Amino acid sequence: AALMRSAGCVVNDIADRNIDRHVARTRDRPITAGLVSVREALWLAAALTGLAGGLVMMLNWLTVGLSLLALVFAFTYPFTKRFFAMPQAYLGVAFGFGIPMAYAAALGQVPAVAWVMLLANVFWAIAYDTEYAMVDREDDLKIGIKTSAITFGRFDLVGIAAAHGAFLLTMIVVGVMTQRGWLYYGALIVAAAMARYQVVLCESREPQQCFKAFMNNIAVGGIIFLGIMVDSYFRVAL
Repeated sequence: AALMRSAGCVVNDIADRNIDRHVARTRDRPITAGLVSVREALWLAAALTGLAGGLVMMLNWLTVGLSLLALVFAFTYPFTKRFFAMPQAYLGVAFGFGIPMAYAAALGQVPAVAWVMLLANVFWAIAYDTEYAMVDREDDLKIGIKTSAITFGRFDLVGIAAAHGAFLLTMIVVGVMTQRGWLYYGALIVAAAMARYQVVLCESREPQQCFKAFMNNIAVGGIIFLGIMVDSYFRVAL
């Protein structure tokens, strides 16, 4: 995951090198600023992908096959911003494809709950990356790329709230499918309060506040992860 996220970031910066210079937040990225050449970046992306490929080859063939599909999603995502009104949904698939891969590696199959979790990840990506896209919305409008923040328009807060709601509802379904206990659902309640806080932060549409809301999703993921771990511990202990 770490290697492929890094490779995906490199490919994204290569694809956006002629766009990033027109966006205040990204104009100092290494490639668009001329600190790193496209050739050097391609070598880095290839090295990272090669290392990730070496790791995945230690796993079963189902995981290897899924990794090839994950590679396609990771390397095509940057180009969806040119034509797809909701690239954040595609990002959710690209970022979340490690979910079915992990199940395949551990179980040798991909149960239905893995795909439900992937769907939850898509909803979550729409929520947090819309907040992220709100930071750059004015610049993105000028250069003509697509983002969910532009697509939602004046209904951006509704879109974020709806995406967070769909994410949390889908995670409830995951909890039912995996027979989770009250500690897990308690974590989801805390995550819901954090999601509400993010919407409040974004009400001003001020870039720094929107970015703060985006960063708050680290805590959202952390509390849900903690809820899963604690719930699992007590289920085993009892």
